Amino acid sequence: MFQATRRRLALWYTVVTAVLLLLFATGVYVYVRSTLVERIDDTLNHVVEVVERSLVIEPVNLQIDQLRVNVEASFRNNADTTEDDHIDLEWFSPTGELLWSTLSEPLNIPIHNHPNGETVRVVGMGRWGDSNPHSAASIQDSALLLRQVTQRVQRGRQVLGYLRVSHPWFEVTKPSRQLIFDLALGTGLMVISVAATGWFLSGKAMEPVGESYQRLKQFTADASHELRSPIALIQTNVQVALADLELAEDYRQQLKLVERLTQRLGKLVNDLLFLARQDSGISKEVFSPCPLDALLMEVVEEQKLLATEKEISLTLNLVDPPLELDPELLENSFTLIGNWDQLVRLFTNLIGNALQYTPVNGKVTVELTRLDSIALRYTNSYLQIKVSDTGVGIPPESLPHLFDRFYRVDPARTHQIAKTATATTTGSGLGLAIAQAIVEHHQGQIQVDSILGKGTTFIVTLPISLEN
Repeated sequence: MFQATRRRLALWYTVVTAVLLLLFATGVYVYVRSTLVERIDDTLNHVVEVVERSLVIEPVNLQIDQLRVNVEASFRNNADTTEDDHIDLEWFSPTGELLWSTLSEPLNIPIHNHPNGETVRVVGMGRWGDSNPHSAASIQDSALLLRQVTQRVQRGRQVLGYLRVSHPWFEVTKPSRQLIFDLALGTGLMVISVAATGWFLSGKAMEPVGESYQRLKQFTADASHELRSPIALIQTNVQVALADLELAEDYRQQLKLVERLTQRLGKLVNDLLFLARQDSGISKEVFSPCPLDALLMEVVEEQKLLATEKEISLTLNLVDPPLELDPELLENSFTLIGNWDQLVRLFTNLIGNALQYTPVNGKVTVELTRLDSIALRYTNSYLQIKVSDTGVGIPPESLPHLFDRFYRVDPARTHQIAKTATATTTGSGLGLAIAQAIVEHHQGQIQVDSILGKGTTFIVTLPISLEN
């Protein structure tokens, strides 16, 4: 129980920290990426300003009001300066015709004024495939992303042309990929470190709780053990007093009431002592081969008296084992390693509960089946026992708490049972908790399926041989 709580605490530490680290890493990535984009846009705008100032503008046919850009004189020295920065220039006429470019092939992208920067997608046939060997495979003859700034150049109202500056997008994606790898690696290492730290800290946090729980279990065991003697003494004295033939009838009835209450209290103390020993691991029961079919026959035979009184049909079905089973094991196909007394107590509780919560003329069926390892994908064979009844059923909201100690289903259900099954419930709420403890002690599982108003089925799965 404490190990499961410790695992949950460590898991919560790890999950919360992982979410926070993921949010932090995402924020860092978005910030760095936007910074790279802004830096490229600033560079492109700076190139546009420099080139625009270096343009050689002259009149057309000596007309002062008609101007044009001397392309040869304006862009003669710009190709060399932009080559080292992976920046390409394109100059377009006022009508959008490409007049000059540093690209080996035109991009075939319609020209439009966009001074704030945009990302475009083209076929990578430009010069970047040669100037950047690390990205050649992904650029040449493939889709290429470019960051572009397009500026309209004009004097007064006259448009002289359009200047477009392009920069390869891999200058952003390459450091971004490296950043993603670094952030993922750092986040992964941090999550592993937090998981280890969380496991250590949760263990430290659970130590005082575990010590308190151990002291409580020890107190329960000691108190239960010490209570057994006075309860047995009271019960003995009451039986001696009841043996007196001259005892008045009023006193006799009172003593019988004391005897019943003492028996109930003794059963409760024995149940608490059993659970305390199971929890503390001091139980010293010896496990030996137990023929479960014979055990169930014995328990069913004992419970048939109560079933007959309540007019309930109680039957036991033994499902034949598979024919391909080893002939040497076929005779002992329903034999498992366990403790006879505990298993008798387990199935007595389950069958007794089924009879108690089943109305008159109802049915209780006990079924024993052998499950091979292939069906459950286990390395061991299992025996499955189903205890089914046609009783009042269990509300769905009560199923998760059914095996909690001292848990009792809604009293309305008990009242319904008293009316339909003519039975009184005097249990302490420990029967199913004891059943679960016995099943877990035998390394098995217990489940319950119930439909309100139709019946309940308890399914117990026990391994034939126990693991060390």
